[in-house]
Amino acid sequence: MKLSIIIPVLNEAKALPATLDCVERLAGQSELIVVDGGSTDASKKIAAAVSRVRLISADRGRARQMNAGADVACGDWLLFLHADSLLPEDAADEILALDANSSVQAGCFRHRFSGNNFLLSLISRLHNWRFSRGGIIYGDQALFVRRDLFRKIGGYPQVSILEDVQFSEQLVKTTRPIMLDQTVVTDSRKFIQRGVFRCFLEIALILICHELRLPIKGQGFFSAVR
Repeated sequence: MKLSIIIPVLNEAKALPATLDCVERLAGQSELIVVDGGSTDASKKIAAAVSRVRLISADRGRARQMNAGADVACGDWLLFLHADSLLPEDAADEILALDANSSVQAGCFRHRFSGNNFLLSLISRLHNWRFSRGGIIYGDQALFVRRDLFRKIGGYPQVSILEDVQFSEQLVKTTRPIMLDQTVVTDSRKFIQRGVFRCFLEIALILICHELRLPIKGQGFFSAVR
């Protein structure tokens, strides 16, 4: 059995070295795929310098990039990791250990942000709580799924935002994902730079609009912060 770790990248030269160093040290024969969406910084150079990385290019857009990575992946399991997130050191072993349990088809990790900000801790708790209530997985929780199921669902929807939520909504129609006890850590730089409380309100507004099927407000949250 094999795990393919797919990392969509767009101008992530600051965060990418730590992420690649983390996944490179994972146990097992994990396949590392970096999908660049047209970076103009040193992201591609950084990825290409890591011998275990398979670097490919795709049209810009996290959904497109992750689907492109999945298309070339060889693993029985696919793990989608944001370029600014760090996996727990036993992530590969924990996922591959699930292989014999056919009832487990997908899952994620507990989430937290770097640093000790109270509001960021609350946002992570809400992420984890929402999963426990409905199985919805956010992208920074490092979703993993069996490749056959990913293809059956049709991959990530070709949307510019909330591809993680929409994919999860399709996923839970087929299976009940699990959450592993280990924690994935996301760099809090966007929240710190934009303002933690402001981001908190934007996230809440985005999710309310999505739930009510209204035009999405608060899309400034998705602006690039590098």
